Amino acid sequence: MRRAVCPGSFDPITNGHLDIIARASKLYDVVHVAVMINQSKKGLFEIDERIELIRQVTADFGNVEVEAFHGLLVDFCKQRDIPAIVKGLRAVSDFDYELQMAQMNNGLSGVETLFVPTNPTYSFLSSSLVKEVAAWGGDVAHLLPPAVHAALVERLGDK
Repeated sequence: MRRAVCPGSFDPITNGHLDIIARASKLYDVVHVAVMINQSKKGLFEIDERIELIRQVTADFGNVEVEAFHGLLVDFCKQRDIPAIVKGLRAVSDFDYELQMAQMNNGLSGVETLFVPTNPTYSFLSSSLVKEVAAWGGDVAHLLPPAVHAALVERLGDK
């Protein structure tokens, strides 16, 4: 069985993330979406909320598993016998950092990283940017799956 992981914080998951996961799901039998836990950062959404939103928006793919992780991504991969990491690249600036991470991960464990160029429609998109624009009342509906947009609007309305 061919397995890969798409890691990230997904706070919240955007259409750009979803595009990479969808494309990976066509290439692999199982795609694990690993939601990163960073104890030093307070996200807008709790880890369990992120996991639930990702499960909702990936349910139709049929081969996506979503769970949280903390620590080294290569340990997550070893524990689940995952030989490949799939990462989206938006711009050349992403490549510098991601290449270093890919080389480190490969050196630590032999896990390969595959880079997928982001759909140009989403080349500027990040969760941070979406949250900032939405917090100032900007319309980000076209950048998020509908369920995620509804959750974001509700969350920002609570603040």
